[in-house]
Amino acid sequence: MKLVLLGAPGSGKGTQAEKLSALLGIPTISTGAIIREHINGKTELGLKAAGYIAEGQLVPDELIIDIVINRLNQDDCKDGYILDGFPRTIPQAEAAERLGLNIDKVLDIFVPDEAIVDRLSGRRECRICRTPFHTIYNAPSIPGVCDKCGGELIRRADDEPETIKKRLAVYHAETEPLEDFYRERGILTVVEGRKKIEDTTRDVREALGL
Repeated sequence: MKLVLLGAPGSGKGTQAEKLSALLGIPTISTGAIIREHINGKTELGLKAAGYIAEGQLVPDELIIDIVINRLNQDDCKDGYILDGFPRTIPQAEAAERLGLNIDKVLDIFVPDEAIVDRLSGRRECRICRTPFHTIYNAPSIPGVCDKCGGELIRRADDEPETIKKRLAVYHAETEPLEDFYRERGILTVVEGRKKIEDTTRDVREALGL
């Protein structure tokens, strides 16, 4: 399966992508995680991307597309993949089609803006392996410690309230139009992001026929 996940920041895409990846045996390609690796490594791309992210803006299309294409050419993607964070704009989606990245299904996880702000205030991420957690909805066994690798859990700078509001505004302007783009192609499915992760997971599996 070649799957795209849509949804506003904090809608639960990362958590559901992780569960689908384990279920289907295919990798999740998170452009956000890849970009943060570049930022932490202080690469040329990371330095360029950091400025955009700090302001709640999208990284330019040409940088994102290069990252994604290089990643999808790796062997572990030959049987399918889950794209989380790409495409984020109509031009990115059009470029993906031109490059032959045929998508089987697009899943949009909908959560109202006010709920997004509440959710992101408790979101945490492992400093080492980038596994996502939440202090309420997906709490680690030991507070502040990653269940997967034992790394320190941190709050991302782009989860600050003012930055969240900017990111939501950008999402509605730049990414939300993808719903109609994929609806016209007959491959869009929308599910509600519920408070309990297991409820959302159940709805996601049902929507995808899994």
